[in-house]
Formats: sequence, structure tokens, C-alpha cells
Amino acid sequence: MKGIYGYGRKGSCEKLRKRLVCGQAFLAVTLIAAAPALHAESFFFKHTPGDTYRILSTVHESVYVNRQLSHQATILNRIAVTVGQEDAGVSRHEAVFQTAEQATRVSGRQSFQWAREYYSEFGRDRLGRLTIDRKYYMPVVRNVPVFPERDLRVGESWTAEGHEMHDFRDSFGIEEPYRIPFTARYTFLGEREWKKKPYPAIKVSYQISTEPRAVAGNLWPTKITGSSDQVVYWDKELGQPVAYEETFQIQFNLSNGMIVEYQGKADAELIESVKMDKEEIVKEISGDLERMGIEDTYVRAADDGITISIENIQFEADSSTLLPEEQAKLDKIGAILRRYSERDILVGGHTALAGTEAGRQQLSLERASAVAEYLIEEGVRAAERIVVRGYGAEAPLGDNNTEAGRRKNRRVEITILEN
Repeated sequence: MKGIYGYGRKGSCEKLRKRLVCGQAFLAVTLIAAAPALHAESFFFKHTPGDTYRILSTVHESVYVNRQLSHQATILNRIAVTVGQEDAGVSRHEAVFQTAEQATRVSGRQSFQWAREYYSEFGRDRLGRLTIDRKYYMPVVRNVPVFPERDLRVGESWTAEGHEMHDFRDSFGIEEPYRIPFTARYTFLGEREWKKKPYPAIKVSYQISTEPRAVAGNLWPTKITGSSDQVVYWDKELGQPVAYEETFQIQFNLSNGMIVEYQGKADAELIESVKMDKEEIVKEISGDLERMGIEDTYVRAADDGITISIENIQFEADSSTLLPEEQAKLDKIGAILRRYSERDILVGGHTALAGTEAGRQQLSLERASAVAEYLIEEGVRAAERIVVRGYGAEAPLGDNNTEAGRRKNRRVEITILEN
């Protein structure tokens, strides 16, 4: 969601819709069903301490500014969750929310560009009520779903209060999390199909209509309207949700008279997270690198997975175009990555400490993108399975005062992600 929206600076509204969907993808797919009774079912949240899982959500949206189409984008949300201990009926959760975007206006580029990462801690009781400190921006959609303390029959409906909490720091200069209330209506649908398989399903719908008070910021919403219609599917045998799909629309009337609207569709799936044997994988890849004769390339275990570091990667002068010999190197690395095809990857670009900070950031992003695009074109991963991030010179491995150190710092890293 990159572009000029009439605020006098680039990307001023780019965070709004991604935050909505990121939160909805997380909250909508945490629904658990108990064993069904003969004619009705009981619904409640069930958490097992130590469980880890991830949610992958894809959003296809159109963005309108003053009723005119601004651009279209595909947004990828990755959410990694760890379930903690239960205390007084409330289970603690730790979650990392990551967003990446692929805008249609970027000519010829397939890879998803890193947007932002959030960390959050919260608690949830068995009926879905959330406990969370106001300092956390994620999840966005809160107290959805909330269930009544009774069995539910197919076709039965109920309502519960919820709210969205937004990060408007970049969009409007509003420093505090921004709360938007709504009333959600739920209906137990019975069985519905997801990817040609039947699952019990629940419909979740809500309307937003509010004229909020002014708050401190460069801009603020004077009127907010919108709607969300979701269907959530889950697997009774696993006791876990399997997916969700949504149609959404939200419009912001702003204090400067501008109107910004987002329309689109989204879907998400819960993915089981299998823990890596990092020591064994590092050993395997190290052997591959040596056997294939891949120079200036090393592997190490990292917090988020296994990182293959390609040092002093060569591009054409003052560009992000890979030299032919580097393409040959990536062909060999691609063969290694294919062995771990079930894992997504992060391609990170790094530079030595030279030039301006903005220039280093842009160059590192462009070079990481070049590597990601090559891997996509060669079929190593689909575009939605790769995220690109530019780090500039913020994570040096060597001393920038020496040529040997600068060579280490001019690198592209490919991380096979654990979760």
C-alpha cells in the first residue's frame, strides 16, 4: 500500500487496512469447538500450554482516495503464536505479527516487501473474552468471537460487543492505540466446505458506524463506517480451526476533508508449526555448501530459523542486477532450499557503512529483492512464500573499518523460517 494519498507525504494511510486484516486473521481462526452433542454443540476456546502455531493470511484489496481508485495491493500477514500457562481461567499468549505487501504499481516485481512487525501479550478466557494491556497494537480485532454459556444449534444466532484497536502513528500521527467499537452478530451455520472438504462453520458479521471525538494528531477520523463478513471453519478431530474467509469494506472521513476507503477479500489458514532440529539442519547445509563448492557462503542457526549468509555478493556497478556468477551460486543454493520446501523464507539485504542511511536502506532492499526475484523465477518458492527486508548497515557481522569486515557486511541472507 505505497503511494501518495494527498496528505503531503508518501504512504500516510498505508497501515490502516493491513492492521485490520492482521488482527482478524489471528482472532477469527482461534475458534475451537467441543465434542458435538446429538442436536447442538458447545463452543469454547481451548488452549494447551506450550503449543505453537502460525496463521497465514492473504488480502486482496483496492484503495480509494476521494472516491477515486488509488491502487490495488496484495498483503501477506504472518502471525506466530505461543500459548502460555493458564491462570484463573485465562490462558496467556505471546504473538508476533508480521506484514508484507506486494503493490501492483511496482512494475515487474513479484516479491513481498517487509512492512512492520509487532509483538503482543494477551490473555483469553474459555468464552473468548480478551485481557490485554493498552500498550499493544495487536491483535486489532478484540473479543471476537465471544460465545454464550450454552449449547448452540445449527441456525442459532447471538451477539456480543467487540472493538478494533488501530495503529495510526504513521497514518495520522496519533500516538495512542485507537479504539473503534462494534457489535458482532454470530450464526452457527453447520457444515460448510473449505477447499472441497466439509467443516463446521460459523458466520461472523459486524457493522462499524461511529463519529469519534477529535484526538491529538496530525489528522484524525471524524466518521468511520464499514463492514466485515467472515466465515470461520474448524476441524473437530484436531480441535483446531482450519481457515477463514472474509469480505470487507471500511471508510475513513478525515479531519482535512479527505475520504479513504478500503475494499477487498481475505482468507487465512492455520498452519501447524513443526519445531526445527537446527543443529542437524546447520550440519546438513554446511556439508552441502562444501560439497557444491559454494564460496563466501556460510550457515548458522538464528532465532527465527536457519540463515544462509552470502557474503560480498556481487552486482553490476551501482545497481541491484546480479552478476552471472552470482546467479550460478543461487542456483546451487536454490537446490538446498528446495529440500526444505515446507518452510517460508526471508531474504534480507545488508550493506557496509558507506553513504547515507536512506541510501544504504534502499540499496539493501533492492539487492535483497533481486535475490528474491531470482528465486521466484527459478521456482524455488512462490512469491507469497518469500518476504524481502532491507536492513542497511544496522546488523554488521564485520568491522566496517577494514576491507575484510566490509566484505562480510555486504551480504544477502536467506533465512529458512521456523514459524
